[in-house]
Amino acid sequence: MASGVEEAAMRRAIELAGRGAGSTLPNPVVGCVLLSPDGVTVGEGWHERAGGPHAEIVALAEARDRARGATAVVTLEPCAHTGRTGPCADALVAAGVQRVVVAVCDPWQPASGGVAKLRAAGVDVETGVLEAAARAGNEPWLVAMARGRPFVTWKFAATLDGRCAAVDGTSRWITGEAARADVHKIRSQVDAVLVGVGTVLADDPMLTVRDAAGRAAPRQPLRVVADTEGRTPAAANVRNSDAATWIATADELGRDADRRLDLSALMAGLHARERRHVLLEGGPRLAGAMIRSALVDRVVAYLAPALLGSGLAALEDAGVRSLGGIHRLALDDVTQLGADIRLTAHVTH
Repeated sequence: MASGVEEAAMRRAIELAGRGAGSTLPNPVVGCVLLSPDGVTVGEGWHERAGGPHAEIVALAEARDRARGATAVVTLEPCAHTGRTGPCADALVAAGVQRVVVAVCDPWQPASGGVAKLRAAGVDVETGVLEAAARAGNEPWLVAMARGRPFVTWKFAATLDGRCAAVDGTSRWITGEAARADVHKIRSQVDAVLVGVGTVLADDPMLTVRDAAGRAAPRQPLRVVADTEGRTPAAANVRNSDAATWIATADELGRDADRRLDLSALMAGLHARERRHVLLEGGPRLAGAMIRSALVDRVVAYLAPALLGSGLAALEDAGVRSLGGIHRLALDDVTQLGADIRLTAHVTH
């Protein structure tokens, strides 16, 4: 059973893992803390970017000789395969680590097996320590691995009466600067941003991560347009050189029963492109279709203290015909951003 010191170290490892949110994709976020036999931290690390050293390797480098006899506390099972880096399980054994405390076992078959390899080498291993907290911090990657499709967050901004645009189509800006800055923070933590062609034709968005001064971030998510008939204009902002773009058409992916773009095929295509977290930004028709298809996992709603009374609803047909079919959400967080409110909730599939 994990000690209090080890549980505290796991909380620290989960915190460290969070520093890699977004930058590690398509890899998971991972944190590691090395404890000496008397419970003193001798090394820390987190996975900073895909292709870079894993959390365990960073912590071992910091600890150096002090790793011998230590306990490694890590948020995800140490990998057992050679990819862009070597197996972390082998590195822990070679460093003389005597005990490994793991929060979550790796569900990805090619990398799993680290626990078995460590135990075969005589290392004491305990799993499932603060598992729920570690899973929450790594949810997009874990869901993508379990379902074979990206984790999808639907983001929208609306008035209190659920309108995302006025009757004349104007929608800028319903929410204030603080909410809009928060959207760019979310974009920085995903690896794809998805809109429908209707949004492109109506708003001509750039869909890039930018700072308050409008400067583009060095890392940009893939811009994806669900465009059944291929109507995205050649001069649209999503086609500029600021970020990579995929115009997904029915000619490429096929059609569903309603003769629209096959959204399940789109999600499979994104997964094959190693995209693990998709931010769905609109519009209401695409959002409704994604919810009907059970392809939305989380909802982030920015609500402005304002009323329109008419205009475009934030969500169109989501397949609900009576209250018995309502899509229930589990509320996770309520935060005030300037004058606006951000609600974060999970879809209970």
